[in-house]
Amino acid sequence: MADRIAEDKAISGQPKNTLIADFDPPQKPKRNNFAIACSIMACLWSLLFTDIGVMSGANLFIKEDLKINDVQIQILTGTLNIYSLIGSALAGRTSDWIGRRYTVVLSGAIFSVGAILMSVAPGYAFLMFGRFVAGIGVGYGLMISPVYTAEISPTLSRGFLTSFAEVFVNVGILLGYVSNYAFSKLRAHLAWRSMLGMGALPAIILAIGVLAVPESPRWLVMQGRLGDAKRVLNKTSASKEEAQLRLDDIKEAAGIAKDLDDDVVPVSKKSRGEGVWKDLLLHPTPAVSHILIAALGIHFFEQASGIDSVVLYSPWIFEKAGIKSYDHKLLATVAVGFVKTIAILVATFFLDRIGRRPLLLSSVAGMVFSLVCLGVGLTIIDQHRGPVPWAIALCITMVLLNVAFFSIGLGPITWVYSSEIFPLRLRAQGVSMGVAVNRLTSGAISMSFLSLYKAITIGGAFFLYAGIAAVSWVFFYTMLPETKGRTLEDMEVLFGKYHRWREAKVVPKHSKQGDGDENKSQVK
Repeated sequence: MADRIAEDKAISGQPKNTLIADFDPPQKPKRNNFAIACSIMACLWSLLFTDIGVMSGANLFIKEDLKINDVQIQILTGTLNIYSLIGSALAGRTSDWIGRRYTVVLSGAIFSVGAILMSVAPGYAFLMFGRFVAGIGVGYGLMISPVYTAEISPTLSRGFLTSFAEVFVNVGILLGYVSNYAFSKLRAHLAWRSMLGMGALPAIILAIGVLAVPESPRWLVMQGRLGDAKRVLNKTSASKEEAQLRLDDIKEAAGIAKDLDDDVVPVSKKSRGEGVWKDLLLHPTPAVSHILIAALGIHFFEQASGIDSVVLYSPWIFEKAGIKSYDHKLLATVAVGFVKTIAILVATFFLDRIGRRPLLLSSVAGMVFSLVCLGVGLTIIDQHRGPVPWAIALCITMVLLNVAFFSIGLGPITWVYSSEIFPLRLRAQGVSMGVAVNRLTSGAISMSFLSLYKAITIGGAFFLYAGIAAVSWVFFYTMLPETKGRTLEDMEVLFGKYHRWREAKVVPKHSKQGDGDENKSQVK
């Protein structure tokens, strides 16, 4: 490093005297505590996913209390994902209209109403109506939380902060599993109502608490509110110089002249979100087409590889593996939630250090291995009349490994990656399309698992998921470029050549201030 400093001084005509400080390693950029607090508050919506953990145990009591069959259980479990399509479809336009922050509030309010309706449902039809309302709230939250977090985060902390959403998803699922075990001692008709009703609590906390965080600076710029945007950026950046650099990049992406510095400036209808669907679907550039394929693909494969079957139906899997008592099945699901939560915490700290691609590819490879082994173990148990202790142990281990590998990479990276690659004016609607694909695929998987394993055996079902995961590894390897360390305004240059994305010669320009030398890129 000293040689390089001396060389630079020689070129500039300065004397070659060096200081002890010149030998010091470059300082790591400090994390902004205010940005972290805003991200945590926005990501609290993910605690709504207590519903996923809750439903895995509540289904056992709902089936007993309401005297319904496996097909009705499948529909009840999976329709939340289908209903969430409505929320995610509306969320993009809603967030461009009322702002990112108030869309998060709306998400929490809608879900809390749905949770209360489910808890007082007198029968199956009313329970389905409650899940319809809750599903719309989930759809809003799935789309808006990663968008808000990505837009408020500094570049070098964006992966870390955006992955908080997945952290809280896993915490929510774990809390759901724990509540199942806690309420399982109640009578059946009280147990499932208590499990579902408790979901209203985090939703109410979210709706109130998020009012304390600022609006997304990128949304403010799109509205021409530069003064408000600069104040938010000053709070969420390491220095005022960094805040100004971020503001200039956002203004350029929004089509606002750099010399316009008034608190409020006029913006075109295009900057406000007009014509987005035309640019996204009808006449996209090669880069936007590549981005759309990457975003929809990662959302599809996240769910098609069967994670919802493992999480939602873990009591059924453990029963097929030879665990018969309610208590033991519910305790085993608590272990699933615990492992999932620990794994996502590990991923959170490595996303911005190792990068998206290495974590994603190693995660999916591990999922393929665990799904194949789970399929083998369940097939062996199916073909033996008596218990096979080693096969039971293999199945339990592989379920835990599968959720761990998923949470280390594919789970959090799906939301981080899809929320950061779209251009600013296409981001809300682009992410909402990804969420729609995610929820539709999730609904199809969760509504078909019981029928699928009866048709091709439970082992066969997991062999199928392993095959899909293997295809996804090839897709990710060929189509998804690395995005670590790049600004949101700098993403588009990475895309446009599809599977030949490595041929794009992207030359980073490092700024000397601010966000750990944020990258600006040019394509040669």
